[in-house]
Amino acid sequence: MEIVEFEPCHAEAFKTLNEAWISRYFAIEPKDREVLGDPQGRIVEAGGRIFIALHEGEAVGCAALIPMEDGGYEVAKMTVAETLRGSGLGRMLMQRCIDAGAELGAPRLYLETNSSLGPALGLYRAMGFTEVGPPPRNDYARGDTWMERVYAA
Repeated sequence: MEIVEFEPCHAEAFKTLNEAWISRYFAIEPKDREVLGDPQGRIVEAGGRIFIALHEGEAVGCAALIPMEDGGYEVAKMTVAETLRGSGLGRMLMQRCIDAGAELGAPRLYLETNSSLGPALGLYRAMGFTEVGPPPRNDYARGDTWMERVYAA
């Protein structure tokens, strides 16, 4: 398994992987459609990064870092193909996001999730994220848990 930087040829896999998990547990929302429909423009060209996990050349997971106004990055659109859940790939993707945040000089990483996603919450906590209060604006109806990981000064 390897984790690579997003290239335009990964756009369809990024969309497909995310639509699969979102539609399994929730409804695809307008903000999802915006980002998944144009990851290059909405994330990469906006100063963010997307990581794609490849297994034998096939995209099997992904995660994105989206720049925030405070200089931090939101970890978003992180998912692993259902057949590889529990394999440690989610941890690998999150570690890549943490490392990239440090490389970028981010003061923090932030994420929005749902309290029903127990394994994801366990991973986030294990990777140093702690719960924070809700943001001033919440773009997703499914978001009911907000977390951050602050980098040491």
